Amino acid sequence: MRWVALACAALVSGLVLAGPVAADGGRLTWPLRPRPEVTRTFDAAEPNWTPGHRGVDLAGVPGQRVLAAAEGTVAFAGELAGRPVVSIAHPGGLRTSYEPVRATVVRGQRIDAEAVIGVLEAGHPGCPRSACLHWGAMWGPASRADYVDPLALVVTTPIRLKPTPG
Repeated sequence: MRWVALACAALVSGLVLAGPVAADGGRLTWPLRPRPEVTRTFDAAEPNWTPGHRGVDLAGVPGQRVLAAAEGTVAFAGELAGRPVVSIAHPGGLRTSYEPVRATVVRGQRIDAEAVIGVLEAGHPGCPRSACLHWGAMWGPASRADYVDPLALVVTTPIRLKPTPG
């Protein structure tokens, strides 16, 4: 029984350290189907305004549907610095961004988790495939955002503890 208590303590500690999650306690889902290969990992620099990689790059194909990682409201859908971007504000203060994505949604639109928000375009710099989705996540307003690794918030296989004999 001691290992059960230790496992529960570790699980609770992990959830507390991860901070709040999107969509009223829910977790994020993969924005591409099937589950994509990660071609570049999260590498945010300290402080926030210095160079770094504030998201992850996921392998895809041009024209592939991009899905909302959780329910929310479209905060931005359009061109930013010459690239097509969609940004979604989720309940609880998390914001996710997706690029290069040609939007099929509009600013202010409420969307469900896994709703199609646009299609992936080719042309992401440094992508080793025909197309890559740059997927980012941050807490708080963009002016003082705390960037987080979206992969740390993705739904994973649930942990199931089994009783021990005796």
